[in-house]
Amino acid sequence: MPNPSHPPARASMLSVARQPRMIGLLLLFLLAAAVCARLGVWQLDRAHERGDLADRQAAAEAQSQGPEGLGALLEPQSTFPGDLVGRQAWVEGEYVPGTQMLVEGRAHDGAQGFLVLTALRVSDDGTGGASWADLSGPPVLPVVRGWVPATADGAEPEVAATVLAEPTGPVRLSGYLQASEALGQGSDVPGRTDSISSASLANVWGGPIYSGYVVVSTSDPAQPAGIELLDRPSIEGGDGLNLQNLFYALQWWIFGGFAVLLWLRLVRDETRGGEKSADEDPFGALARAEA
Repeated sequence: MPNPSHPPARASMLSVARQPRMIGLLLLFLLAAAVCARLGVWQLDRAHERGDLADRQAAAEAQSQGPEGLGALLEPQSTFPGDLVGRQAWVEGEYVPGTQMLVEGRAHDGAQGFLVLTALRVSDDGTGGASWADLSGPPVLPVVRGWVPATADGAEPEVAATVLAEPTGPVRLSGYLQASEALGQGSDVPGRTDSISSASLANVWGGPIYSGYVVVSTSDPAQPAGIELLDRPSIEGGDGLNLQNLFYALQWWIFGGFAVLLWLRLVRDETRGGEKSADEDPFGALARAEA
């Protein structure tokens, strides 16, 4: 029979940590920490991968002799590789009448305006038609002919409609490749859009269609003077290690460390809770007082 004059022995952190419940929690937290560590390593790999895209792109262009045929870089209805952003390509075809759209809310040299987006029915991409031989017909390529400024209130383009009208007849383009954008919210204004999404454009223009678009750098015949050519698209993240993914990696590793620290905190609180219970037990205090 225990002596009431002596309080219960205080539990140590080691004895609390050896309890089956705490061991189970430790295994659970270690599993969470391992998952966080793996996600951190994945984000670090992404940081290196995205940071190296610009270097791979520069090396590929150094080996090429000017713009390449579009079909040698990207086939219609195929996935757009990330390292093609900014690559130069040429293509021939005819603009499809009635397909031109203005892409809203696009800035250029600090001014607000619109991108001029038109569908090009491809007739030659450097493959002699082999790239779409298994498809339903010649593909449609989204082409950004350039940028036009908006009026002071931003509601309409400053240039006249005759400047915006797509050229008729065969045209040969050289330009920079860019990946299709995410699906936007659309626009309430007819002939406008807020994104260059191949998935959305296929519903309007029909297919087959490319998973990217071309930003015009040269055109034969030349475009009207009122449409400004755009700069070469750049790979998101730039050169070197991508800092955004690096920060994500650090966050995952910190979360993993918190999982282990949380278990230690539970053990410590459990230990202190036992000490407090022994010191504040009214029956134990009463027994000691009567003795």
